[in-house]
Amino acid sequence: MMLLNQRPEHNQPLVATDALALGMAGADQAEHYLKARDGHAETPLHALPALAGELGIAALHVKDEGKRLGLGSFKALGGAYAVMRLVLEEAGKRLGRTVDVGEIGDASVRAIAAQMTFCCATDGNHGRSVAQGAGLVGARSVVFVHAGVSRERVAAIARYGAEMVRVEGGYDHSVREAARVAAERGWTVVSDTSWPGYERIPGLVMQGYTVIVREALKRVPEPPTHVFLQAGVGGFAAAIAGHLAILFGGERPKVVVVEPARAACVYATAEAGRPVKIPHEQPTVMAMLECHEPSLVAWRVLARLGDAFMTVDEEDAVAVMNRLARPAGNDPAIVSGESGGAGLAGLIRAARDKDMRAALGLDAGSRVLIINSEGATDPGRYAELVGMAPQEVARARQPA
Repeated sequence: MMLLNQRPEHNQPLVATDALALGMAGADQAEHYLKARDGHAETPLHALPALAGELGIAALHVKDEGKRLGLGSFKALGGAYAVMRLVLEEAGKRLGRTVDVGEIGDASVRAIAAQMTFCCATDGNHGRSVAQGAGLVGARSVVFVHAGVSRERVAAIARYGAEMVRVEGGYDHSVREAARVAAERGWTVVSDTSWPGYERIPGLVMQGYTVIVREALKRVPEPPTHVFLQAGVGGFAAAIAGHLAILFGGERPKVVVVEPARAACVYATAEAGRPVKIPHEQPTVMAMLECHEPSLVAWRVLARLGDAFMTVDEEDAVAVMNRLARPAGNDPAIVSGESGGAGLAGLIRAARDKDMRAALGLDAGSRVLIINSEGATDPGRYAELVGMAPQEVARARQPA
């Protein structure tokens, strides 16, 4: 399914708080913090000319966030960044001066961080980032996971020192439980979704993601005409779309928001014209996108900058994982997790449908940017769906 944005807000300017969070100064700060982290390296951008030819477009580039900071997903840029910002802000208040990220290892800053507890709910990747960020600054982390989060993903978060709490129900239940317990115990919630009265911290999480845009634009020969962005609660898609709009203004690329058909809360919100919660029915293989209520901040951005909203099916996601693992021509092999290739699944579906293609203006001159938002964050599940272990894919054909 695909829905063009007919909202009256479409193509209107961002509200001031969103423009500030996703603008140039915010992106500068996110880059400054990122460069201070050990193991920081720009993630690769791959050209896929063979697949672009099959889809009848001029160029296809995939930014591979599966290699980000050892966490295996773009989320490494968000939760950890927000935790670091919040600790340094608190240190600044207590010490009576501005505290820079370069002081993150100072004893006085770590003593303050040790008194702070950060918590969040997660499908897997965001919790890993929050836990890693807390570990970097010497704070405590508590991560709430719902019943559908695999044991492998829970173990991957716990390795960063987080206390793990299992919650019955789905992701949205874990979000509410994390907020309830944090309010009782005086902890700080670092969520990638937002609700009334809770917007600034999710805005910081989104600000961290703007680094992806900057890195990608340094490497593409020409700016993209289209970006296909996967959405769970919508924060990632909104961050990328927002920063692109600030950079390019009226010449911004067309933004297509892609979700699993089984968890399409942003699509349902676009259809209703207001944030809606959808029922939790069948689980989706795209586990990192299994969200049933959009972030209010994300929707505020996407109502203005999302040009179309579409859904993909379970088999679409698995087909993309396999296609990226076994590419045609000279295209590089890319390890993409169950949710990582959802944007590409949307592009493939749209490019092969005459009506969708026309509605989106996809043609032989189109240049498309896709973000592989995660690698094999659950290696066992990846091997089951692809028939190869992640390391086998990496060895089969090294990216150019």
